[in-house]
Formats: sequence, structure tokens, C-alpha cells
Amino acid sequence: MKKTALWTSTAIFLIAASAIPVSASAQKHSKNATSRQQPAVLYASRPEALQFADDLAARRDLDREWVRQAIGQARFLPQVPRLMLPPARGTAKNWRVYRSRFIDPVRIRAGQRFWQENQATLARAEREYGVPAEIIVGIIGVETIYGQQMGTFRVMDALATLAFDFPAAHPRAAERTEFFRRELEQFLSLTHRSNIDPFEPRGSYAGAMGLGQFMPSSWVRYAIDFDGDGRVDLFNSPADAIGSVANYFIGHGWTPGMPTHFGVQFDPSRLQLDDLLAPDILPTFSVASLQTKGAMPDAAGAQHTGPLALVELQNGPDAPSYVAGTDNFYAITRYNWSSYYAMAVIELGREVAAARAR
Repeated sequence: MKKTALWTSTAIFLIAASAIPVSASAQKHSKNATSRQQPAVLYASRPEALQFADDLAARRDLDREWVRQAIGQARFLPQVPRLMLPPARGTAKNWRVYRSRFIDPVRIRAGQRFWQENQATLARAEREYGVPAEIIVGIIGVETIYGQQMGTFRVMDALATLAFDFPAAHPRAAERTEFFRRELEQFLSLTHRSNIDPFEPRGSYAGAMGLGQFMPSSWVRYAIDFDGDGRVDLFNSPADAIGSVANYFIGHGWTPGMPTHFGVQFDPSRLQLDDLLAPDILPTFSVASLQTKGAMPDAAGAQHTGPLALVELQNGPDAPSYVAGTDNFYAITRYNWSSYYAMAVIELGREVAAARAR
């Protein structure tokens, strides 16, 4: 793929932080995606796909035949809908197992190299946006091991498959179908406007692209030219990826200088755990209200003036772990709606920083 030619300043694609980040296991599925493809089933045979193409062309004032050709030549990827299904009911969450997938020697060493090679850029992003280098390093490490696993699916095929064949068994099938149809529309609008072959970009099974795995709608709003070369390239420019991740967090409410979370202990005599967990990861409680309900933040947390959430991290058959998450913890979950993901990002960044200091 001619990546250096693809990502001009007019061809900004996006990250779906709010959408679907790519796990290590999902990336493994993507490595041999092309070689495992069955004889192509094209969307040209699907009337609803071509009707969508006509409607999209009219909405976006695009060439109708170009849009019909693009969607019609997209391939159905049978493995992709299966990858979107949630784990079977009864599957126990386990923070320690999840953590071990992302905080390991390979990723930490790669993070050290990435930080060393991009030290000045990370410092500039922290200075200009107030997002710590640790957090940016954690995101790019969790998402792609610093560019080692950016995905090999044709983005056009992945987005078309999820737009027209999202698995009906998913509990949010209708909502996710609409999401992917919007992403497909963004992708085609941008490639058409920029005269880019929509079948060139490669990414994850969900259509996320680049070092930070941006979806086509987040790239438009948050991707930036941070290396000053006049174009945005989230595939080949670590500087653009670093600046864009920082810009994404600012766009999702990151507050410079605020910690992501605090330690917390329980007073069993007045603990109201169900009430504390009801808002999930949305910061809702003041320190005083947490204490009233039996959750006692540590000394630093007791001085926090903003809202907090009690975040539960299950450990399989063992007792869960808990932290008090701030608005900045919540901002990390805008990249991926998961407290486990947010903690993995935070802890990978910390481990890389600690390894650099040794």
C-alpha cells in the first residue's frame, strides 16, 4: 500500500476511540485474513447495499457510479461478524489475565524503543496538550504494539461487512449496524474527495487504521499533522500518531494535571456496593458521597475535588480489585468503553516509564 501517498491533509481518516479498539487476539485473526478468504462474495449482489450507495451518493454529492462500484466490489468477510460477538454468557472477566495480554516484556521493550525514538515529540505533545507521555505510549502500545500490528484487512471490506452483515445475535446489533454504516459513509466520502483508491488502506477487522487505530470518523475530527510536513499520516508518522492521540483525549474531556485514579478501601459496616457500582465507569460521586457509602479513597483521592467512579475489575474466581476513577480515567474509556482497557493503557505506560528509568 502506498501509505505515504495516501494520508494527505485532505485525506484524514479517523480513530474510533469511542468505537472499537483492536485487541491482541483480534490482531492475530487479521494477520492471515487475506490468505484465508473464501471465493469472493461481492456486495454488488446485494440490493440493499446498492441502495445505500445511491443514498450515500445523493447525501454527500458524490459520483453515484463511483460509490456503487466501490460498495459493489467490497467483499463479504465471513470471519469478521464472528469477531464482533461478545463472549458467551457466564464467561468470567479476569483483570489479571487481561492485563497479562498487554503488559508483557515484548510490549514493554517495544515501548522503550518507541519512547526513546520519539522522546522530543512525546514531550511536546505533553507540553501542548497536557496528556502525559505515559498515556500516549500506553495507547499506541495496547492498540498496535507501536505499529507492529496495524491490521491487514482491507478497510473497505471490513466496513462493508459490518455495515451490511453485522451479527444479529449481538445485543446492540441495530445500533452497531448504524455506527458502521456511518463509518463506511465517512470512509467513502473522504477517499472520493481525496482521489484515493478505497481498496488500498488496510486496518483492523473493525476498520480502524494506523498506529493508534483511528476509525474513519475520528480521524476527521482529531487527526493532526504533528510533524509539520503538510499531511496527516497515522501509518508511517509516529509524530502524527502521537499528536493525534493527544488531540483525541483533549476532545474527549482530558484535564491536564488530573490523576486517572486513586486507591480505595471499603468500610464494611456501611458499604453500599450496588449503589456505588450502578453508574458503572461514569464519574458520579463526590469524595464525601463515596465515603458515606463506605468507599474510602486514599489520601490523595480524599483531596480530589471532582467526581469519582468506583471502578470494579473482576479477577475471575478471586476477589475483584477496585479503584476510584476520575474524569481522566473516563476519558481513556472513550477510546474503548472498558475499564479493563483503560487500566491496561495506564499500567503499560507506567511499566514502560519505569523500565526507562532503570
